[in-house]
Amino acid sequence: MAMTREQAWDLLSKYNKEPFHLRHAITVEHVMGWFAEHLGYGEERELWSLVGLLHDLDFEQWPEQHCTKEQELMREKGIDERIIHATASHGWNLTVAIKPEHEMEKVLYAADELTGLIGACAIMLPSKSVQDLEVKGLKKKFKNKKFAAGCSRDVITSGAELLDWDLDTLFERTLAAMKASGNVD
Repeated sequence: MAMTREQAWDLLSKYNKEPFHLRHAITVEHVMGWFAEHLGYGEERELWSLVGLLHDLDFEQWPEQHCTKEQELMREKGIDERIIHATASHGWNLTVAIKPEHEMEKVLYAADELTGLIGACAIMLPSKSVQDLEVKGLKKKFKNKKFAAGCSRDVITSGAELLDWDLDTLFERTLAAMKASGNVD
């Protein structure tokens, strides 16, 4: 089934009520759309964005089944298998054995955790704005494992490797994507 953004939002908000989770979904939606445009997938921007919006569909209600339950929920709705595979693959080696294969999946895997770290860095700034965050500050916080400890540095590093990018490239691009969206996280 081809899905509209409105249908995706309705599905997401059926299973997610926490403002933080909804805001995170919107952030990742915008970041994924930005990457689609900047990596040469502009014609698939809507697909990439929907993947970003729906990636944590099951997390709030079924955290112990994250990336597994959402597959079931999406299949019940007849959602495109590309969206199902992509969203599930961001749990690779964490909750599922579905490896990110397509560049879209690799970006989601790498950028999801990183958006959380960027958001945590931004709210530490006097302005509390991602617009004022620089890669240098992000790298410093990345190295401090106690800062935003819930953001897995291993997943971020693994994601950069999957994309065949160095960490600086991933940081620069994801930060640019978040600045373009205007969201904090």
